Amino acid sequence: MTPYEQNPEGQPEVVTENVVEPVLATGYQTLSEVAVVKKQRIVPIVLVASLISGLIGGVTGIALSDRVLPNTNSTNYSLVQADVDTSTRPDGSIADIASKVTPAVVFIAVEGDLEAASGSGFIIDSNGYIITNSHVIASAANGGSIDVTLTTGESYKATLIGRNIDYDLAVLKINVSNLPTLQIGDSDGIVVGDSVIAIGAPLGLQGTVTSGIVSSLRRPVSVGDAEQSFIDAIQTDAAINPGNSGGPLVNASGQVVGVNSAIATTGFSSGEAGSIGVGFAIPINQAKRIVEEIIATGQSTIPILGVMVDMGPSTEGARIESVDASGPARSAGFKKNDIVVKFADRIIRDGTELVVAIRSQRPGDRVEVTLKSGKVLSVTLGSRVVK
Repeated sequence: MTPYEQNPEGQPEVVTENVVEPVLATGYQTLSEVAVVKKQRIVPIVLVASLISGLIGGVTGIALSDRVLPNTNSTNYSLVQADVDTSTRPDGSIADIASKVTPAVVFIAVEGDLEAASGSGFIIDSNGYIITNSHVIASAANGGSIDVTLTTGESYKATLIGRNIDYDLAVLKINVSNLPTLQIGDSDGIVVGDSVIAIGAPLGLQGTVTSGIVSSLRRPVSVGDAEQSFIDAIQTDAAINPGNSGGPLVNASGQVVGVNSAIATTGFSSGEAGSIGVGFAIPINQAKRIVEEIIATGQSTIPILGVMVDMGPSTEGARIESVDASGPARSAGFKKNDIVVKFADRIIRDGTELVVAIRSQRPGDRVEVTLKSGKVLSVTLGSRVVK
């Protein structure tokens, strides 16, 4: 059983490894943070390419079998090639969106005392503010170097303005002006089935673009071990791999709707995790508040209920292990062993779902909480500062 993160005393910051496999909140799969350790092994794809090209060749052979063959006695041989397509890609196409968004996506290389890692990020202010994941820069959070490389190839030393481990977010700054930026979208406006595009540096391959759809919303996900984050995630089948962490998930208008953070794996691979079409992003509406607070003050806040929760497996609700004597839960009438089955409009089946539901709110929000007994309590959420 793990102490609930809303403990007013907070939890000590412990630098985590760059690639970990915590438990997925809603199944038997595992999650991997998608920062990538240097010197990644690139898995060969020759076999797949050979099979595909073989199929294409077979179909082409059938289609062209009635054409006149070239003169094999000639010393000259040339293939017919189409004219270069110099037309502008249609507005809203993947190519059009990628061309507009990619210049504001950056590659982040981190060197700590004991380890090195890399990930992605994106520019939100022309004066050099960058959003990424907390776990991307964790190894240099207490000393080390962070380098940011633009799509132009220019590299700059970055300063860590602040981070929030609980939300897996961090803000960096480079001393450059007139930078391209991304427009912040509205993650509350997306629905399952919407088209999305992920851009980042999987395995250090900067500028990689993948596309897919929104597969699910409000997916409760727990990421990390010593530094544990809880995400009210957007699930997508757009390919996200180690190194995509911190990169943007954009909608069909090229607006950021999420911050790519984690992927699900089968748990059977002996090597590094890769995409199986189940990726998770932090909704930008939640990230926006944290980022704004960090830029303004260097720190941020999380909403708290003032309890400790049983984080073990459950399907019947979240059991309260203890209630802080001076917290908002005590004032609202919560008691030890109460089982929460609904928080605001969300059904609660276990501790992770309760944590995620609380994190989706703001400090000071008033919420109705339903217990398994049928009792409904109204509570105003408190606040804890994260430095």
